[in-house]
Amino acid sequence: MSAGAVDLGAPRQRCVLAALAVDAGKIVPVDRLVDRVWGADAAPRARTTLHSYVSRLRRAVAAIGGLAIEHRSGGYVLLGDEIDLLKFHDLRARARAGDAAGLLTEALALWRAEALTGLDGEWAREERDRLEQERLAASHELVDARLAAGGGAELVAELAARVACHPLNERVARQYLLALHRAGRGIDALEHYRQIRERLRAELGAEPSAALRELHQRILAADPRLTAAPPLPVVPRQLPSEPSTFVGREEELGRLDTAVAGTVLISAIAGTGGIGKTSLALRWAHRNAGRFADGQLFIDLRGFSRAEEPMDAGEALGGLLHALAVEPGRIPADVQARSALFRSLVAGRRMVLVLDNAASTDQVVPLLPGSELCTVLVTSRNRLPGLVTRHAAEHVVLTELTDADARALLTGRLGAGRLEAEPQAADQLIAMCGGFPLALSIVIAHAQIRRGLPLAVLAAELRDTVIDVLDNEEPSASLPAVLSWSLRALCPRQRDAFALLGIAPGPDIGLAAAACLLGVARAQARQVLRALEEASLLCQDVPGRWRMHGLVRAYAAAVAQDLPGPVREEATRRVLGHYLEASRAADRTMDRLRFPPPIDHVVSDVHVDPVPDDQAAQEWFEAEFACLVAAQQSALDQRNHAVAWLLAWNATTFMVRRGLVRARLAMWRIAAEAAGHLRDTAVLASTEHMTGTAHVVLGHHETAVEHLHRALALAGPVHLAGVHYSLGVAWATKDARQAFKHARRALAIYRVMGAREWEARTLAQMSWLTAFLGRLDEARSFSRVALAMHREQGYRTGEATMLACLGFVAHESGCYEESVEHYEQAIALVRELGHLHGLADGLERMGHTLVALGRHSRAEAVWREALGIYLQRGMEDETERVQRLLTR
Repeated sequence: MSAGAVDLGAPRQRCVLAALAVDAGKIVPVDRLVDRVWGADAAPRARTTLHSYVSRLRRAVAAIGGLAIEHRSGGYVLLGDEIDLLKFHDLRARARAGDAAGLLTEALALWRAEALTGLDGEWAREERDRLEQERLAASHELVDARLAAGGGAELVAELAARVACHPLNERVARQYLLALHRAGRGIDALEHYRQIRERLRAELGAEPSAALRELHQRILAADPRLTAAPPLPVVPRQLPSEPSTFVGREEELGRLDTAVAGTVLISAIAGTGGIGKTSLALRWAHRNAGRFADGQLFIDLRGFSRAEEPMDAGEALGGLLHALAVEPGRIPADVQARSALFRSLVAGRRMVLVLDNAASTDQVVPLLPGSELCTVLVTSRNRLPGLVTRHAAEHVVLTELTDADARALLTGRLGAGRLEAEPQAADQLIAMCGGFPLALSIVIAHAQIRRGLPLAVLAAELRDTVIDVLDNEEPSASLPAVLSWSLRALCPRQRDAFALLGIAPGPDIGLAAAACLLGVARAQARQVLRALEEASLLCQDVPGRWRMHGLVRAYAAAVAQDLPGPVREEATRRVLGHYLEASRAADRTMDRLRFPPPIDHVVSDVHVDPVPDDQAAQEWFEAEFACLVAAQQSALDQRNHAVAWLLAWNATTFMVRRGLVRARLAMWRIAAEAAGHLRDTAVLASTEHMTGTAHVVLGHHETAVEHLHRALALAGPVHLAGVHYSLGVAWATKDARQAFKHARRALAIYRVMGAREWEARTLAQMSWLTAFLGRLDEARSFSRVALAMHREQGYRTGEATMLACLGFVAHESGCYEESVEHYEQAIALVRELGHLHGLADGLERMGHTLVALGRHSRAEAVWREALGIYLQRGMEDETERVQRLLTR
């Protein structure tokens, strides 16, 4: 910072500027400024005076240009690019990586006089001494740089003066000896060594350092390397060729760009074998090669390969040192010494180091440079959490390519024409490869080698025997072989767990189910799952749920075939038992009034967590529903017919609430197949009953009534009322009088049984039926009685239903404001409960009332919300009905 002719005021005002300048760019607290300017004996008014000085200095530095003093929380900060001290520090740092002599000469030229000239006080004196030590250190560094460049004779006079000022400084002594030797004054160099040795002994009682003694011996031996021109540094260019078929990954490349632009200089790229980690690292390294003028290093650490063991750190360091032209005789035997030599050789150099296929953090750490000018890219199938926690590595997890990127890869290799000729087959190949780059490359190779083969045939082969098609005699081009290398790093328990997870039902798995599958406690299961996740064989898209990529899962299922049959069968039995008992507990929480199923099949050795409330039950079903569907099919395949049937029973309440109409029918069709093997009349009756109610929701009236009448013929006394109740639902939209007859029969049976909860439900049904028949007073009376009973019983679903019915009755009576009020209460309740089907129905009905009130925009809004729910649930008739309302 050059003040020129600008008046910076009195000495203490100038001292304030100096106190800010030494910490330029950083906030200096007010208390620290006061202490620096006034010392420990600052007067009480010092803070007030300080603010006055800062105000004047702001105006003064504004005249200089490029500078500003700003007030920040608790202090002040000096900002600007033209501050000499900042320039000095920057030039000195850059000198460690580039033109050291030139940059240090420029840095020292900024020192025009002694620092803080004209300022007094304890802080000024201490700071002046500290800055002088910085200047002196830079001067020493400049001499070292000039000597390293072959200088000598021209430095003798300067170093003679410096030796006189610092007679015991061994660094200066070494520089002076070497300069004298290069100037042809070897005798003088040896004499100076004798003098400093005697002085060190006399004044400090110490011998010269090892470095000074070594230089003395080399001068005595006339070592020719002391005068030889310094060798040019080797610039290694080891990067393998850039992958020519690389596609996508723009987000990941951007993250690497951002990391290197900041302070994170290590990036750990993790992912499953064959997912494209090395390709990403090479793509980024080649794209940024211009930033690393001092070289690019690449080494395959063999963490997951055909080799028996990963490369140890000592061997890897030996390869890196060889790449840096270190003679074999100079490479230390000790790993730590090799690591230290490597760090010394790359210090101050702008280099990129790609450590590919790492096995562990411990394998990588000895290979890390100490210089922040070096960028390191580490690829591994393991997550390497140690690099993230201990070395602040940027963690990049590589997942599947998008469908668009997968298509771009196929198009680039096979040509657009071939894909356009068979678009359906191309779509199938993309879907079955699941964005897995290695799988896509293998498929491309098949298509290129067998040029006459239609893509449809290749897709059929892949669909029938995916693992066989993706296998190859060349291991690096075989997905099973590449994945098998990941298993080598696992212990036997982890390998068995990987295989069993491949045959577990469902697209993913939770901790409790995994523990049952593996037959271990949850803590042990969590450890195994974490190990497989760190090995990139599993991932958690949703916290607490683990999944495999489809192709990894197919490989795991193939590996599972090598396990003994009883091991597989017992694991499947345990996990099916878990899904049965957990779904039973959740279902009972959701509908405590439901009659028990006709099968008393309990898996006694399975422990499940209690389900505290309705919301927890719904959340469990939401997370596990896809697994339940798969578990039902698995149970049927295993001929465990009771479990297959009960899984449909346990999931029905949830499916009803969520409007999963097609899934409901599909599960009961499988249950019907299982029921045929169970040969139990009560089971068959319940199956016909549940199948019929599923058809009711889908609008299949005749089919529904047919199933329900078969159920009526088979049902015992306990379930007879339920079938009549369902027939009332089936007939409700076709013939309300017929429906009312069945509801009245159900009510009579429930009253005889003393089942007040079901009596209330049936009264609710009769409320709707009488409303549909136009008997509004009767409907209102039924509704109020049912509402009171539901509230007394704490049955909130029934409460919402009766509020909606009262809304409908009020609408039909022309009491529109009352109708909206009832509907709003019902809708708020079903929103809270998460009953999407009831929510859509209430929204649709309220829309009509809003239209009657002339509130058309709000009616449109509620109908659109209802439409979204119907579309989401695949309810075609309801969707069409609301679409007509929106377009009329």
